[in-house]
Amino acid sequence: MSTTKLIATSALLATVIIAPAISFADQGDWIIRVGAAMVDPDASSDPIDIAGLVTLDGVDVDSDTQLGITGTYMFRDKWGVSLLAATPFEHDISISNTDLAAGSTKHLPPTLTLQWYPRGGNDGWQPYLGLGINYTGFFDEEVDPELEAALGVITEPVTGVTDPVPASLSLNNSWGVALQAGIDIPLNDRWALNAGLWWIDIDTKATIGTELGDVKFDVELDPWVYMIGVAYTF
Repeated sequence: MSTTKLIATSALLATVIIAPAISFADQGDWIIRVGAAMVDPDASSDPIDIAGLVTLDGVDVDSDTQLGITGTYMFRDKWGVSLLAATPFEHDISISNTDLAAGSTKHLPPTLTLQWYPRGGNDGWQPYLGLGINYTGFFDEEVDPELEAALGVITEPVTGVTDPVPASLSLNNSWGVALQAGIDIPLNDRWALNAGLWWIDIDTKATIGTELGDVKFDVELDPWVYMIGVAYTF
């Protein structure tokens, strides 16, 4: 288990132990949760054959932490509907099994979730489970100069100057299923500690464009998303 996952799990268990006997949210209430949200992709992709110039093993995608915000409306004591938002996440992309930097991308992952609160209407800690749908929009994709250099060089016929093969990167937007678990630990009747966890199905088609043609390949990101922060109800 990674250090980040261990910290998140430990925080979740600790908050259960210290929960006071306070009612936090009931039917008709809104809950705003704010905290640090980390997207940790479990990325995989097919090998990438770029116009016969080079065959790459696929890509890895690193994690990123941003400000996460969720808004939840409790339409029943035990049922709510929640929307996850965040400041844009930025991920560096590298070639699998190498130190070669391939590029980077930004994305926003709004996620709409139906939540079930098994202890809804009771005092004290409030765990919840959710099932929903995610839309991930990618933007600001860039190819790293290291990848362009790995593709080879082109020579200007007049000047004889050599330059790396120019390349571009684009990622299709994604729709997918999202699973959620979390807990609110009330501090009083308005404020609570919160820890949340999502698994999101994010599949995209990547396109690397060069002067010799475009190469398309599927990428599965399927990240775990961890969020620790505070919640406010009104």
